[in-house]
Amino acid sequence: MAKQGSLATESTAEDRVESKITPIVIFSCVLAATGGLMFGYEVAISGGVTAMPGFLKKFYPDVYARTQKQNTNSNYCKYNNQSLQLFTSMLYLAALVASFFASYTTKRLGRKKTMLIAGVFFIVGTVLNAAFNHLSVVILGRILLGCGVGFGNQVVPLFLSEIAPTRIRGGLNILFQLNATIGILLATLVNYGAAKIKGGWGWRLSLGLAGVPALLLTLGSLIVVDTPNSLIQRGKLDEGRSVLKKIRGTENIETEFAEIVEASRVAEEIKHPFRNLLKRKNRPPLVIAIAMQIFQQFTGINAIFFYAPILFASMGFGSNASLYAAVITGAVNVLATIVSIFLVDKVGRRMLLLEAGIQMFLSQIVVAIVLALKVKDHSNNLSYGLSILVVVMVCTFVSAFAWSWGPIGWLIPSETFPLEARSAGQSVTVCVNMLCCFVIGQVFLLMLCSFKYAIFLFFSAWVLVMSLFVLFLIPETKNVPIEEMTERVWKKHWFWKRFMDDHYEGNGVK
Repeated sequence: MAKQGSLATESTAEDRVESKITPIVIFSCVLAATGGLMFGYEVAISGGVTAMPGFLKKFYPDVYARTQKQNTNSNYCKYNNQSLQLFTSMLYLAALVASFFASYTTKRLGRKKTMLIAGVFFIVGTVLNAAFNHLSVVILGRILLGCGVGFGNQVVPLFLSEIAPTRIRGGLNILFQLNATIGILLATLVNYGAAKIKGGWGWRLSLGLAGVPALLLTLGSLIVVDTPNSLIQRGKLDEGRSVLKKIRGTENIETEFAEIVEASRVAEEIKHPFRNLLKRKNRPPLVIAIAMQIFQQFTGINAIFFYAPILFASMGFGSNASLYAAVITGAVNVLATIVSIFLVDKVGRRMLLLEAGIQMFLSQIVVAIVLALKVKDHSNNLSYGLSILVVVMVCTFVSAFAWSWGPIGWLIPSETFPLEARSAGQSVTVCVNMLCCFVIGQVFLLMLCSFKYAIFLFFSAWVLVMSLFVLFLIPETKNVPIEEMTERVWKKHWFWKRFMDDHYEGNGVK
């Protein structure tokens, strides 16, 4: 779903470097909001659009015909169509591929120009989606939007981490996720209104309004300065020093400037960052980063947000009632993400993940039981009371995810890699996440058709597995400075410490 997590904070830097929350930093928050809104909007908009009769009738007439027939198709299978799923999931496959190119442009062209590229992709993709009538052009638009997601998710969090004072980096990162959840909610509200438009063109409005955050991101990229880290890395030392003074609001920036110059020098010495990532000492954070992205998607959360209206329709809700129920879950997602901002540094990462695991597991089991008993292939006996119960359980699931695997699934990978492996590690994290998004987006409707109510049992089994993974293999990183992660976390963990022993390197074990 939308990019989630926290940008690492070096706690000792703030003691040495004066900094203020300057207007340019505030503008960066607005920029993050537009990037988050764009990503969240694109995550959620397709599910509502693919449930609109006007869209189905125009591009997927066979699916539309099935939805109009009474008692001739399974409630679980009426929307099953690989081409229809491709409309949703193509976004993530394109984002996966684009992230590799974005890594190059971020380094060579800078953060500012990479954000501009993302904005242009978003605008062109939106125009193709909303204005044209041929399915192949609409799919091309989704691909271009996916490229925008790949470039945007790679560069915007990086831009924020470099522009923000150390003490508010983590909050800014979760703010990005918060705005992604707001984007999801807004998309659902737009779909709810667009579905009521007579004439069957409401889907164009839903897809076209993505141009608003896309335009804001593009204009923002033209106005903001590039980060001092990017400027210095590209050899523009004087300009980098000037920008650093501007964003910090002080002339006393020489210590931080020297640190950036040194970090750039060290980074340039690493000729093969992905090969360095495979070293034995980097395996614990690499394994956890990959596992957390897989687990994050196999909670079933993106399946719910991709296809919330379709999912509720399959449960027996009416078309408008389906979108209304999806609006409720979207609002819960926003509110629960706010909860994570206040709790993640107080109760810790592990506690939120373990509590949420229990909550998600039980809620999915309840939904599966209700559907197994009341919703059959060609009929459903879902009463008003049971319908409310299903919505409550889905909201219970969404809230648990939003204060745990949502932000923390990105937070832990971003704070556990050592400096020399951090960039490559984040690239792998993004790519695995996008790949899993694509897989879930492409196969969910087929799984819903095949598994029926057991789709929730499938995801609940994954929740059980990931909770055991957290219990035994994910260490607590709360209040641990990022530069001390190896000494205070990995070398003291009952399992991962074996990868940190110096004698392995000494014996030639890599």
